Amino acid sequence: MRIISDYQFVNDEDRGATAAIGNFDGVHLGHRSVIALAQEAAPDAPLGVVTFEPHPRSYFAPDAPPFRLMSASARASRLAKVGVERLYQLPFNGALASLVPFDFAQAVLHEGLGLRHVVVGADFCFGKGRLGTAADLVEFGAQLGFGVTIAPLLERSEATVSSTAIRRALSEARPRDAAAMLGHWHRIEGPVIGGEQRGRELGYPTANMSIDGLHPPAFGVYAVLVDVLGGPHQGSYHGVASMGVRPMFGENKPNLETFVFDFKGDLYGTPLSVGLVEHLRGEEKFDSLDALITQMDADSARARAILSAL
Repeated sequence: MRIISDYQFVNDEDRGATAAIGNFDGVHLGHRSVIALAQEAAPDAPLGVVTFEPHPRSYFAPDAPPFRLMSASARASRLAKVGVERLYQLPFNGALASLVPFDFAQAVLHEGLGLRHVVVGADFCFGKGRLGTAADLVEFGAQLGFGVTIAPLLERSEATVSSTAIRRALSEARPRDAAAMLGHWHRIEGPVIGGEQRGRELGYPTANMSIDGLHPPAFGVYAVLVDVLGGPHQGSYHGVASMGVRPMFGENKPNLETFVFDFKGDLYGTPLSVGLVEHLRGEEKFDSLDALITQMDADSARARAILSAL
């Protein structure tokens, strides 16, 4: 997959694509249905996605609580896995935000990216003040010479599949419901960072990962699937992870600490992808370290049983 990050300087080989447009946070089943429609609209053209970085919501409300389901790099990786060949990851800045809807269609989609066909969701809004609608884009496309398809909102079990619904499921400790809407396990990706090595002292060495900038799932302990994405230990493993602030050890910044089953080695600096499968319990503060270790033993046994049944 090729990543293009400036609509004003696009190589000829990256023009003429058919593309789905949106933020694609999570790359859930609704997003994938939009991408599939783009491919069907022009199967002989490169398959593309037009998205924005930072997320427009972050641009307009930089101090709002973290809401993203995945980082830009994780999104790119997931889009590549579903067959996207061109990722137009456009910088969202004051200049782009100030374009009125027609100018966005003309300067960005038509003249800049040279798109052949675009697909948007029925609730798509664009341009200055989000004044442009999907119907407007159909009209602009007819004027400018590119096709437009409006994708219906995807529903599953009487509920609309959306990033908002997925965030709610994760906040309510329902990772399997989130996975049903995503089409894959909700994953937290990033490098292993240094910690205080308390887990090693307790017999449970953990790989620590930051969740900065991401929507925090419900705090507590999870059965997890672990993919080591590089290095000598690259591969897939089972594990148990703690999401939260570690109340046994004072006030701490939220992060994810994963104990990888049957693993020996150093993972510092190695990129991991940790998939949340089942929430085992909430965060607790124990009366003693012995009580904590006893509970960790029980958590590990339960996680092993759950993951072995997948």
